[in-house]
Amino acid sequence: MRMKHKPWAESYLQSHPSIAIQEPELRKGKWLQAAGKTKLHIEIGSGKGQFITQLAAQHPDWLFIAVEKHESVVVSVLQKCIEQGLNNLCILNVDAERLTECFADNEVDVFYLNFSDPWPKKRHMKRRLSHAGFLNHYAQMLTNEGQLQMKTDNQGLFIFSLESFSQNGWGMEAISFDLHHQIEMDPTIENIETEYEEKFSAKGQPIYTLTAKPLSNRTETVE
Repeated sequence: MRMKHKPWAESYLQSHPSIAIQEPELRKGKWLQAAGKTKLHIEIGSGKGQFITQLAAQHPDWLFIAVEKHESVVVSVLQKCIEQGLNNLCILNVDAERLTECFADNEVDVFYLNFSDPWPKKRHMKRRLSHAGFLNHYAQMLTNEGQLQMKTDNQGLFIFSLESFSQNGWGMEAISFDLHHQIEMDPTIENIETEYEEKFSAKGQPIYTLTAKPLSNRTETVE
């Protein structure tokens, strides 16, 4: 991801501690109780926040958390949150590898992976957010009925992800190799577009999606 450095980003995030949570590990296991909400949804790699802010606006009784490691990007989520007056959205400026420090077992209802970095080189495979190591952590944090939803324009990453889920104790509940064609055929399908999705679909690129659920939240993964 190419981004313009914003030297003011860190101080801006720190100036809104009720939204940009500075010590998320202190809320581990208590997110819903602290917020007074009924469900916990987390987007990993929220970018500028178009997807998660729209989703939060649609579901005021749920708590949404935007996870983004690039502070010069995640400030855009904070700005949207403030502009829209959302009281059910928090921001974590952390790497995805730290999620188990921030969330307890069986605490999360839904994870979203939207247009994650494909890390195409084989030596970087373990950095892919659908790699076995990450899947094991998601499974621990998800509730018994929890699920993960993924979108990408990268076919290679999608095929890798399908294999990774199936090999590591996850069941597929929905798969699409061309989401927008599917929506054309059935306009009742609900879909909130990310910034990347708008860009890629406008060029005619297919958008790949899946919904998966761990068959057991304690399934051992394949290394």
